[in-house]
Amino acid sequence: MTPLTRRAWLKAAAVAPAALAVRPASAAPVTADEKKVLIDKAAAYLKTRQKDNGDLAPDPRVGPGITALAVVGLLRNGVPTSDDVVAKGLKFLETNIKPDGGVYAQGLATYTTSLAILAFREANAGGRYDRIISAASAFVKTLQFGGDAARDPRVGGAGYGNPGGRDRPDLSNTNFMVEALIAAGVSRDDPAIRNAVGFVSRSQNLASEYNTQPFATRTTDGDRGGFVYSLGDQDNDKSDKRTPDGGLRSEGGMTYAGLKSFLFAGVAKDDPRVRAAVAWIKRNYTLTENPGMGQAGLFYYYHTFAKAMDALGEEEFEDARMVRHEWRRELFEELKRRQRADGSWVNENRAFLENAPELATSFAVLSLSYTIRRPA
Repeated sequence: MTPLTRRAWLKAAAVAPAALAVRPASAAPVTADEKKVLIDKAAAYLKTRQKDNGDLAPDPRVGPGITALAVVGLLRNGVPTSDDVVAKGLKFLETNIKPDGGVYAQGLATYTTSLAILAFREANAGGRYDRIISAASAFVKTLQFGGDAARDPRVGGAGYGNPGGRDRPDLSNTNFMVEALIAAGVSRDDPAIRNAVGFVSRSQNLASEYNTQPFATRTTDGDRGGFVYSLGDQDNDKSDKRTPDGGLRSEGGMTYAGLKSFLFAGVAKDDPRVRAAVAWIKRNYTLTENPGMGQAGLFYYYHTFAKAMDALGEEEFEDARMVRHEWRRELFEELKRRQRADGSWVNENRAFLENAPELATSFAVLSLSYTIRRPA
C-alpha cells in the first residue's frame, strides 16, 4: 500500500467506519418451508420418545420440565394443540399440578413450573389455562428470595425450589422465572420483576450502582459486561467459576439469559447494563460453542442466544471485528448441521443432561422458532 493510498484508506475509515464493516456472503432469510423440514423430523422423533402418559423425560425423576420445553417449542413452530405429542404433553403437565399451584414432581419447581407457564400460555386459546397460569405464577413468586437487597445479594433471585426450603438462587432459574412471569401477564412494575432485575444486575460482571459485589470489582477486561451463574461462587475457593484474581468467569448462556431478562423486564437498550452486555456479546459472538463453557450447555446456550437476540431486535448483528451476522440464518444453519438423521439433536458433552436427546432436541426446536424474521 502506497503512502497516498494508506492516507486515503485511513481518511475513509475515520469518516465512515460502518461502511468498512465486513459482511459475510449474503444470506436470504430463513423460510417457513426450510424450518418445517427440520421441525417435522424433530416432532416425529419426539413422538417415538414420548411415554403413554405424555412424559418426554428419559427418567421420570427429572419431572415435567423437558415435556414443557418440547411443548413450548412445538407450539411456537406452528404445531397444533391437537398434535399427539403436544396434546399428551399438555395433559401430562396438568397431572403434575400441585395444590400450591406449582407444576413439578420431586424437585426443580422453579424451572419446571416456569416452563409449564410458557407451555400453557402458548396453548391458551380462549383462556383455557388462565386459572392454571395465574396459580402457577403466584407459586413461582413464593420461590423468590425476599428481604433487604442492601444486606443480602440473593434478594430477587430464585433457586431450583427443591423440597426442604429455598436453595441458593442462580441466574438460570431467575431468568426462567422472569420470562414466565412476563409471559403470564405480570406487570414489569411488579415487585417480583423489579427485585429480579436487581438480582440479575448483581449477577453481571460490571461494578456499578446496581452491583457492588466484590467479584464485580475484580473482573478482567475479557469478562466485563458478561454474566455469571451464581453469586455464591465468589465465596467458594474451590469453584471452577473463579478467576485467578478472585473474580468470576462470564459465560455465554448466562450472558444471553441476563440480557434477555433485562429486555423482557423493560430495561432500556441504552442502559449501561444492557450496553455492557451487548459489548461482551460483540467480543464473544459465536455459534460453535458456549463461550466460557466450551461444548457444555450448548443447546441451552442456543435458546438463550435466540431469545436475547430476538428481543434486542437487530436482524444484522455487528461483532467487535465489524463482521455483520445474519444471526437467524446462522443459527438455523448451525442447528441444521447438527440435526441427526433420526431428527434428534444430542450433545456429546454430558453436562446438564444434554446428552439426553429428548432435552437437546427440545432446546433445538425452541431455538428454531426464533429463526424466522419478525414481520416488518
